[in-house]
Amino acid sequence: MAANDKKSTNNKRAVNYNKWGYIFLIPFFVAFILYNLIPLGMTVYYSFFEKYFDAGTGTWSSVQFVGFSNYIKLFYDGYEFDPRIFKYLLNTIIMWVLGFIPQIVVSLVLAQWFSDNRLKIRGSRFFKTVIYLPNLIMASAFAMLFSALFDKTGPISSLLFDKLHWINAALDFTKSVGLARFLVAFMNFLMWFGNTTILLMAGIMGIDESLYEAAEVDGANSIQRFTRITLPLLKPILIYVVITSLIGGIQMYDVPQILTNGSGDPVTKTTTLIMYLNQILVSKNYGVGGALSVILFLITGGLSLVVYNFMYSKKSKEKS
Repeated sequence: MAANDKKSTNNKRAVNYNKWGYIFLIPFFVAFILYNLIPLGMTVYYSFFEKYFDAGTGTWSSVQFVGFSNYIKLFYDGYEFDPRIFKYLLNTIIMWVLGFIPQIVVSLVLAQWFSDNRLKIRGSRFFKTVIYLPNLIMASAFAMLFSALFDKTGPISSLLFDKLHWINAALDFTKSVGLARFLVAFMNFLMWFGNTTILLMAGIMGIDESLYEAAEVDGANSIQRFTRITLPLLKPILIYVVITSLIGGIQMYDVPQILTNGSGDPVTKTTTLIMYLNQILVSKNYGVGGALSVILFLITGGLSLVVYNFMYSKKSKEKS
């Protein structure tokens, strides 16, 4: 009986301690509901209404229900098909992929190097700090810097044309489709590969060293240990990195906006979906803007589910 009384007392204490955890979560849920959930619900709600704001009078137009008319306007301009949303989605995905592939490759290599104690890399703490520093710089500052560097009269074009004579005329990098997309992708790579490296390092350092030792005893080389042990055990973190990077890529705005002065040049090949949303909101057409926001939410959620299911279905097949 005494043991049962002691056990019930411990259970009561556990319950008492647990309630403080729920109490401390209340501010998060309140902030999430006020600043995320309610605005999301209002965006979906107003996407079915025609709603304009008259900047001259400072008043809203009469709000009237239009059903799916705002969604249809995004795909049909009058009676003609409007391909812009698909064009800008393709632009966004291309620039994200161009930046993400080198980001994940470089981050995996650096994470493996810095986590391998046998390499004994000197100054590893310094290098870890340096590669993370670009993540602390605002994207707008990055874009302004690259805009000045790669302008037609900038130092890079001057170096290639006047000093090295590698090109026949001064080059404006933002006027070439390939170069403009490369600059956007390169800036995203520079800003985020350090953060990705830290995340992957944390995952690698959590892997049991005995697994590597056993594989080494069995004759596995470094590449085999990486592909057969490190990558499979890093899969949860890799999924997190891919999905969060994808969400950030779909929301790409500040870098191409500042680099091209909002034009998306050349010929709108660097215009992203968020830049398109900004153009709609500038026209004060908040109903269509809400509809595009809902479509962006569905695209992001759909692509994230595809990545998640692909990675985990592949994992289950490997186990079977």
